[in-house]
Amino acid sequence: MNNLVIDLTHGGVKIAISLSKKGKNVLSYDIYNTLEGIDAKMLEVYGVKLIQLEELSDFKGDMNVIYPIHMPLSFDEIKSFNPDLNWTFQSHHEIIGEILKDWGDGIPKIEITGVKGKTTSAFMLKEILIDENPLILSSLGAFLYENNEEIVLKKDISIAPANIKETVDLAYKIANPICKIAEGTVVSENLRKYNSAIFESSLGVSGIGDVGLLLNIVEDYPIAKGRSTASEAKKQVFRCKCVCIQKEALVKYYSDIKHETTNTFSLTDHTANLFVDNAEYDLDQTSLEIAYNNIKTINGNLISGKIKVKTFAPGPHHVSNVLGVILTCLSLEIESDNIIKGLGNYKGIPGRTTKKTIENSTIIEEINPGLNTEAIKESINMIQNLRDYYISIGGDYGITCEEIDEEKLSDFLNTLNTDIILTGELGLSIEPRLTKKTQYFKNYYDVYDLAISNDKNLLFIYRSDYRKLSQR
Repeated sequence: MNNLVIDLTHGGVKIAISLSKKGKNVLSYDIYNTLEGIDAKMLEVYGVKLIQLEELSDFKGDMNVIYPIHMPLSFDEIKSFNPDLNWTFQSHHEIIGEILKDWGDGIPKIEITGVKGKTTSAFMLKEILIDENPLILSSLGAFLYENNEEIVLKKDISIAPANIKETVDLAYKIANPICKIAEGTVVSENLRKYNSAIFESSLGVSGIGDVGLLLNIVEDYPIAKGRSTASEAKKQVFRCKCVCIQKEALVKYYSDIKHETTNTFSLTDHTANLFVDNAEYDLDQTSLEIAYNNIKTINGNLISGKIKVKTFAPGPHHVSNVLGVILTCLSLEIESDNIIKGLGNYKGIPGRTTKKTIENSTIIEEINPGLNTEAIKESINMIQNLRDYYISIGGDYGITCEEIDEEKLSDFLNTLNTDIILTGELGLSIEPRLTKKTQYFKNYYDVYDLAISNDKNLLFIYRSDYRKLSQR
């Protein structure tokens, strides 16, 4: 069988090489024309032929197409290049699940998807599983934790499904350094330095997770040139052994799916398996009383009970992430004491929601490449007295596949009874749409100076990659 890997931009090179190593006949198509340098050389070394779709007319027999879930081509468009082939199709997520099907036996594996909250949830889980030396792929990078020390495997890495395999490979290299061979040690120690794994994934999961956590679908945005949606892509979470999902998302998008081990969480719906009995919100540490009923664990048990936690979760959307994390841990039968301790140690992460004090000003940062209107609304709503705060909105374009709905955002901002400070490309673009008083700063750090000099607090909402802003 021929295997055609489409999209060499979002991890296709890793997929093609992995399949070639398994003795598969592999072709590749560079749909975005980004292939260059070492990647092109590696495909050549492993015998992966680069083709154009027109060349499909030269092939006979079976053709398995391995495609990204957001592929801009339809299956029929691909088939049209050779209708006589026996066509099959697998998503990048599916093929990674196949490649790694025998990996990670005996350790808890968690895959996280959702429109918002993936990275935050991954690092909450890291705190809970810290004694299990977690291996992590997140939008902030690939990391390995050993004896509570962070080992950076790779910083500039996306959460495309192929990078789950990349993270596993990088961890293997850490455990089996090539210098051992140079020193004369030719038998690999094959040390595994992790006892748990947490993988954040965009637009679905591979299915290798003992638990697949689907946090929310706050906006069901279109993908694949409008032929599919975020909710359709994230349906892949039901490949996992156990699914933990926001109750509202399950009811709205997946009511037709039957999965033996599905658990739900909700802020308000007490028919969910896990819900909030009481919440005392605070910008430093929110206290939560949580009840859970008939949670199905990965070991086939049913558990019920209550748990009290304190953690950094200043708004309801943060608490929703906490609920998903707790439900995931209970589904894995992680001890309540470890959950309570881990969440108590979580203080936020750079690049998502953080709180700091600079001189007399409280600064709350919401920095996220995937910020959309709903997330911005939730961030503003968590501030009880807006008059104590400057509200700054800004950010960059071209950093994610999902762009922001400027009209929807502007309509919301026009309803606020407070002045708005705009910055960045996003701020400049929406400024003409606003009917209220605004200030614009080209450089975002001038907003900090304004707040500090006037002894005002600041809610800084910025749509960007934190690694870019952290260089300030």
